[in-house]
Amino acid sequence: MPPAQAAAARSSAQARGRKEYAGGMRYVVIAMLLAIVGSLASAAVFMLRGRGDSRRMAKALALRVGLSVAVFLLLMAGYFLGLIQPGRL
Repeated sequence: MPPAQAAAARSSAQARGRKEYAGGMRYVVIAMLLAIVGSLASAAVFMLRGRGDSRRMAKALALRVGLSVAVFLLLMAGYFLGLIQPGRL
């Protein structure tokens, strides 16, 4: 490879490197996913203890569904605002 082509290849490889996105978005999504799992676990505990009060389990499951919808909307907003791109971590 001629030196001019090698230099051009190196400069374009550096420009094509990994693009950094807002790191806070990653942590928000991870925290919300952990909250979803925690809500699901608390609903399971309420179901297994089952003292005839299913309202607590229903509230925990409703919270899980609400958090899931919020994560979906957050990811969609992040995509449309350019904060995240598919396939990039």
